[in-house]
Amino acid sequence: MFYQKNLPLWERVLRVLAGIVVIAVTLSLPLVGWLRTLIIASAAAFLFFGFIGFCPACALVGRKLDAKK
Repeated sequence: MFYQKNLPLWERVLRVLAGIVVIAVTLSLPLVGWLRTLIIASAAAFLFFGFIGFCPACALVGRKLDAKK
């Protein structure tokens, strides 16, 4: 299934950078167990949705990209 992009480029870049930073910080901290896994999984979701340009939560509220931009 293909989804229409609903994230502008600046937000996609921001999500990818945030995901990378959160993963790097989490791996450098002495966290163990489920908390570390939860944080890394959340950051991986940011990376994934940043790369594909689609956010399910934004789609739920009806967010769409401007055709002009």
